[in-house]
Amino acid sequence: MTQPRPTGNPWLALPPGEDITRLARDLSAAWQSFLATPNGAAPASVRKVVRESWLRAKERGISPETVDQTGFLLEEELKGYRSAHPMALIRPVVRKLLVEDAADSELLVAMTDEAGRLLWVEGDHLARDRAVGMSFMEGADWSEERVGTNAPGTALALDHSVQIFGTEHFNRSVHEWSCSAAPVHDPLSGRIIGAIDITGGPRVAAPEVLQLVKATVMAAETELRLHLLRSPHALTEAVPRLETLGAVRPVLHLGADHNRLSQRHAEILLLLAEHPEGLTSQRLAVLLDEEELDDVTVRAELSRLRKVIGAERLGSRPYRLLTELRTDVAEVRSALDRGDVRAALRAYPGPVLPESFAPGVVDLREELQVRIQAALLRAGDAELLARWTSSVHGREDIVALTAYLSSLDPAAPLFCQVKARVDRLNREYSR
Repeated sequence: MTQPRPTGNPWLALPPGEDITRLARDLSAAWQSFLATPNGAAPASVRKVVRESWLRAKERGISPETVDQTGFLLEEELKGYRSAHPMALIRPVVRKLLVEDAADSELLVAMTDEAGRLLWVEGDHLARDRAVGMSFMEGADWSEERVGTNAPGTALALDHSVQIFGTEHFNRSVHEWSCSAAPVHDPLSGRIIGAIDITGGPRVAAPEVLQLVKATVMAAETELRLHLLRSPHALTEAVPRLETLGAVRPVLHLGADHNRLSQRHAEILLLLAEHPEGLTSQRLAVLLDEEELDDVTVRAELSRLRKVIGAERLGSRPYRLLTELRTDVAEVRSALDRGDVRAALRAYPGPVLPESFAPGVVDLREELQVRIQAALLRAGDAELLARWTSSVHGREDIVALTAYLSSLDPAAPLFCQVKARVDRLNREYSR
């Protein structure tokens, strides 16, 4: 029976004095036991950070045997995407500090975007050839959501530097490799823009390798900060933002340009942002129209959309966004996820594309409104309930009005006013 691993720095794979041979044997047994137990937790001999990542991978139904890369970016798409990505600004620093010494070392140095896609994989040529066998190559998606536990993907998922040793990887094809990675942040906003990773044999899991990666990230973020002093909008301009909430015409912000979109283009962009894995033309047609648009119409709309947002931002087969797109819908959802109802209400001027009848948009609209209502009821904050029930989109919400009424003093004049509104709505709904 394996024993729990000694406590210490939870992000290090090989604390000083660790017996690598015994650890590899114990982890292999733990991995097999975990997969063989349908609803069981990972053994205590596995680090907590790895154990929780394994559980996430199992819950998502990720294969532990094969690496699925259906969303692979081909050469031309990748070339345009990464040249416009903020990580391109720090590539010279990474090459100077890591890549130049990685030749003939059996080590790989990888840089990813914020979603885990491999932008560059450089280093030892033989190691690169071997890594192709597990699809660890430029253009591949190595997010935790795609392949399970791995250093760059898990570092992005947890926003923390981390090492993964051998069989700590969820996927069997990666068990001969170890890796150390750390996320890279925009020094002004703090948002993640990518990750830096070193991949190789067991020695990559040594503590000093993670320190080297973290030091490189610090140097890279310093370089970004200097770049921003010269060009303050360099990073923010690289991330378009789509506004779809409320009664105003949808807008796509591309740096200093503010493009008013047709409703159809806004619907398509929003649906692609909600489906980062991509959508076939047939599936997109169903989400856009209950009676299903024909493929020719969908392709024509996407061709026109490319001229608006830039061909380098929109991929095909399946149709998908090749660059990050922030949406006001995601911002409201993020505030709700972290329990900040006040911020969610500030960011919610009205329903998602209120004039749209596209089935996929209608579902998003209803989902977001239901989530806001549920969060308000959980919070029970009279001020927030008052704000919501006095807004155009919340004034007919009888559930929220009833909750607001229960928070008021029955002797207060306001109580009578709110009660009158509740009674009126009850009469209208009962007809």
